[in-house]
Amino acid sequence: MEKLMGFVGATLGSLVGWYLGDLVGIATAVVLSMVGTGAGIWAGRWAAQRWLES
Repeated sequence: MEKLMGFVGATLGSLVGWYLGDLVGIATAVVLSMVGTGAGIWAGRWAAQRWLES
């Protein structure tokens, strides 16, 4: 379940990063998408450990 939540978090984080970065420009969107992916993986795995497997 932890890997699935990491995947979902990565998808949502990338989406949010791309949207926010696109307000500035395409290069910013790419960078913030990568940052959002990493943050989403961390948040998804954290949520799975904290709430689903406790």
